Amino acid sequence: MPEGDKKEELPNIVIIYLDDLGYGDVGAYGATELSTPHMDKLAQGGVRFTNGYATSATCTPSRYGLLTGVYPWKNEEAKILPGTAPLIIDTAQVTIPKMLQQKGYYTGIVGKWHLGLGRGDVDWNKEIKPGPNEVGFDYSFIMAATQDRVPTVYIEDGKVVNLDAEDPIEVDYERNFDGEPTGKDNPKLLRMDWHHGHNNSIVNGIPRIGFMKGGESAKWIDEEMTDTFLEQAKGFVSDHKEEPFFLYYAMQQPHVPRTPHSRFAGSSGLGPRGDVIVEADWAIGQFVETLRSEGLLDNTLIILSSDNGPVLNDGYYDRAVEQLNGHDPNGGLRGGKYSLFEAGTRVPLITYWEGKVEPGESDALVSQLDVLKSLASLTGIEVEGTDSKNLLETFLGSSNKGRDNVVLEATTRTAYREGNWVMIPPYEGPSVEEKVNIELGNSDGYLLFNLETDPGQQTNLAQREAEKLREMIENFESIRGKEYKNIQSLELK
Repeated sequence: MPEGDKKEELPNIVIIYLDDLGYGDVGAYGATELSTPHMDKLAQGGVRFTNGYATSATCTPSRYGLLTGVYPWKNEEAKILPGTAPLIIDTAQVTIPKMLQQKGYYTGIVGKWHLGLGRGDVDWNKEIKPGPNEVGFDYSFIMAATQDRVPTVYIEDGKVVNLDAEDPIEVDYERNFDGEPTGKDNPKLLRMDWHHGHNNSIVNGIPRIGFMKGGESAKWIDEEMTDTFLEQAKGFVSDHKEEPFFLYYAMQQPHVPRTPHSRFAGSSGLGPRGDVIVEADWAIGQFVETLRSEGLLDNTLIILSSDNGPVLNDGYYDRAVEQLNGHDPNGGLRGGKYSLFEAGTRVPLITYWEGKVEPGESDALVSQLDVLKSLASLTGIEVEGTDSKNLLETFLGSSNKGRDNVVLEATTRTAYREGNWVMIPPYEGPSVEEKVNIELGNSDGYLLFNLETDPGQQTNLAQREAEKLREMIENFESIRGKEYKNIQSLELK
């Protein structure tokens, strides 16, 4: 056929995004006590990045950075949101799905959203907008926030699934509804005990954050959530295999409450946290097999990563700490979720494209910010006005050149990585968040680490390398500005 008549073949694009999965939670990243064969297979057949970063050490901001290519600290609303928060992505803003729609992609999200819905006063019994569909997704099947927050329902294209009009949903994050039991006052109704924060409305015997009334027929069953999202993701692929598609598959594991299906309960030997990682790995394997069986695997770019680093006790007593059995979710890094230390934002990041990506390991410095501009390059789209860098060749394994620097964020506090150096400015606040037992990176003076010789950040070189510190501060402030200490207190209720 004449060249001019040949239809441009565009690859399918899938982002698999896990929730609170740590750098050391995957076999390909050194886990020995936890089996993740399906993620390992993607890593072995693709590029495994050792310096891949989420934009934030918490969920909402990192998702904002991934989808918009914009640093989350530039948006004051990009913080851990309640389930009733308004949409924080401007409907006029560039996003990955909106950009890909320009090239004829059918775009979808399945899983966790947590970027706000509506304009601040949502009626859950009517069409809920703006939301994912208004920022570029043709199809959406989501939970509004997290599985530990109300409303505990699925929302498909702006409408609550299985809602009974005779039993309307009401949601409030300030006060309870008359007669509704709470986890705080009704411990005998619980099958999972709360440790901190999670003591409001009880759904399926699990106390949540926030208050909810009604919507009984629409409430999810926690143990079936993985299967529910997986079936939606597989169905999306099968329904749209004849056209280029983009799927953002935002999994809920291993976020709390950790409720593995009975098929996986006890499977890891590491308690519920290990079990849900094994369950997530199985789901990833099932999803990739669907791509293979549909004949799509050699024309699908898969990007797998996590929204932030790990946390063990994040609000429920589930013996995550006691049942570690030698497993290190941090993979030798310091800190964790909520932290400015490396384990807060350095996460597994894998790219896989059968026959196209050159398998290997890359130590290039890459950020989830860079996915947007790299996909723009892949599909021939011009994009301006983001913090994203075009690292397509790096993501495809044909280059080892990464970005020169990146600003890292944790609850609006920011730090700076350049080359192998990391600088954390002084911040007020506790050095350790006692409720979750994680070092936050707060200190009286500057912290400076050389990750090449000290990946665990044990030796502060701020005094010994005074000239390097001055250079890091200057470069950091040239990006962040001098008035960067807009501290948001970390409130783990």
